[in-house]
Parts: sequence; structure tokens; C-alpha cells
Amino acid sequence: MSYSPIGISKWDLDTPALLVDLDTMENNMRLMAERCKSNGLEWLPHSKGHKTPAIAHKQIQAGALGITCAKLGESEIMAASGIRDILVANQVIGQQKVTRLAHLQRQARVMVAVDDPFHIESISEAAQKAKTTVPILVEVNIGMDRCGVEPGKPALKLAQQASAAPGVRFAGIMGYEGHAMDLPDAEKEQTCREAIAHLAETRALIEREGIPVEIVSAGGTGTLAFTPEIAGITEIQAGGGIFMDTYYKNDMNVRDLDQALTILTTVLSHPTPQRAVADAGRKTTSSQFSMPEAKNYPGITVAGLSAEHATLQLDNPSPPIKIGDKLELISGYSDMTVFLHDRIYGIRNDQVEAVWDILGRDKKQ
Repeated sequence: MSYSPIGISKWDLDTPALLVDLDTMENNMRLMAERCKSNGLEWLPHSKGHKTPAIAHKQIQAGALGITCAKLGESEIMAASGIRDILVANQVIGQQKVTRLAHLQRQARVMVAVDDPFHIESISEAAQKAKTTVPILVEVNIGMDRCGVEPGKPALKLAQQASAAPGVRFAGIMGYEGHAMDLPDAEKEQTCREAIAHLAETRALIEREGIPVEIVSAGGTGTLAFTPEIAGITEIQAGGGIFMDTYYKNDMNVRDLDQALTILTTVLSHPTPQRAVADAGRKTTSSQFSMPEAKNYPGITVAGLSAEHATLQLDNPSPPIKIGDKLELISGYSDMTVFLHDRIYGIRNDQVEAVWDILGRDKKQ
């Protein structure tokens, strides 16, 4: 950036621009941290949605123990920023990656998920060469049928292998009840209970064999209303709720948290009384799972997104809009929106308070 926009009105920013309302985001963080704390749990929020160390530090200031990442490259960015407790909630594969993981232990405690003996063997070899110790969580399939070893004896077998492997420290188990996220509340609660029961039973089995299970990690924003209250877990990974978006609000029925992430866009064209076009298309905001919505603008619906354009359906919007006007669109799925941008503008009282580079946006490895 060739100039600093700090202190200017958000309406004076060039468009399209990614904005986060700081008061709303910080309140969401506070509520999420309190939900975990009130149930005796640690909060290790996922950062895959924001990919921004400055925001991760805000989460820690709000009460988070550390940060969860989806990719090893994201964890390196977070460790370089001074974050010391990190979980890579994914399998790390390949000699280059496990070597990086082993050496990263000198900067932070970086745990990693495993679900196969191959993971343990390769991490053990890399850690011995680096003369470090890598803490691992055995990922358990608790119903989502994605990654994860099956509950019970298969998980126990991996825990035993991890406990015996040099250069590796068995820290606990994790699972993800993501298959419950978009269910109706009554069904969602029951599905969460069944999923977490698999983790609790697996933990008990492992501990009966004399292996301590320090961590039982689970939870996402879509199940935040129920999972923290279910006995058997020690930490929650929910992170996307700090932004909220139309997907969490409309499809997952997430309560108590408010939408903080928006895209500032400019009306480019107004061909008919019922149609206008703005400069925020799929290269700016996601339409996957859920469409963006016009903020504080009754009568405007985002009817469609093309590569560079948002087509707006107008139904007597109040106030009327014209070419050159700016409006905010509440983000569709935020995980698929943020990484499209180079930076995010932190807004308070309609003024730019902070500008953060999204340092993890291209960290896919």
C-alpha cells in the first residue's frame, strides 16, 4: 500500500475491500471464550478462516490458549508471530513437511493430528534427526467419515504406538462432529452427544491401558451451542464464529454471535429499476454454501455472482441506490472469502483502525 488509510471513513476506501467490524468481532471472541471457560474447557480456535496473526493474537487476548491451523504453513506464520501453542488439525505428510514440523518445535509447541502408523513413523524419524519432540493427537472418526481412525481399539493401538515412538509425545485425541453442523437443533444436539461419546469411550479405553490422555479436542462453530456442555472433552476448536457469515447464521443456525465480516462494494451499473450491478464477484466473496447479503439495506438481494460482479435485485430499496454508491455485503462462507484478499481492514465506529495483511492466505503446504 502506498498510503495509510488509518483514520479515514470506511466509505472512502477503494472497492472491493474486505472489512471486519472490530467491536462485533471482539464481542464474538469474548462470547466464544466465555462459553468454553464456563464449561471448564480450553479454547484453541481455528485460524483457517482468518489466516491473520494479528487476529489470532486478539483471540488469545480474549482467552484462547493458542491457535488451531489447517496447514503446516499457517502454523509457521503463527509461530513466527509469537504464538506458542498451536494445533495442526490435519495430517502432515512428506519428508519436507515432517522435517519442517520437527524443527518448528524450537519456536512453539506445535501438535499435529495422526490417524495411521505411517504418520507416527515418519514424524518420529524426522524428530529424532532434528533432536526435538513432536506432540501428537490421534484423530478419531466420530461420524463425519473424513479423516480419523475408528474409535476404540484402533485408536488405542495408535496411542500405544505413539507412546512408544522416540521423538513423539502422545498428547491425546481429537475428533470433529462436523456432520452435525447443519442439522436441526434437536437432531444436532443428539448427534453431537453420540459423536463425543465415541471420544469419551476411547479416552477411557486408552487410560485403562495406563496411557494418560491429556487432551480431548473437538468442536466447531456450527455445534458451539451444544458440544461445550458435553462431558468428555477438554478443548474446543471453534473459530469461524468470530466473523460469522450468512452460512453460519442461516444454514447452521448459530446463535448469540453477530456478523462482523463484510465486503465493501461499489454500484457500477443500474440498467433497470429492478437490477443493479456491484464490483464484488466470486473473486471477492464466496457464494459456496450461502450467498452474501446486503447489510442494512432492506429491499436489496444479491441475486447472483459472476467472476467480477454481484447482481443485485432491487425491491424498492430504502434508501434508493445509484451508480457510484457503496454498500456492504455480509460475507458468504468466510473461510472461502478471506483468502481471496491480500488484507483486511479493521473498522471501529465506521473508521479504519487497523489494516492487517492476511499473511497465511497462500500457505497451502
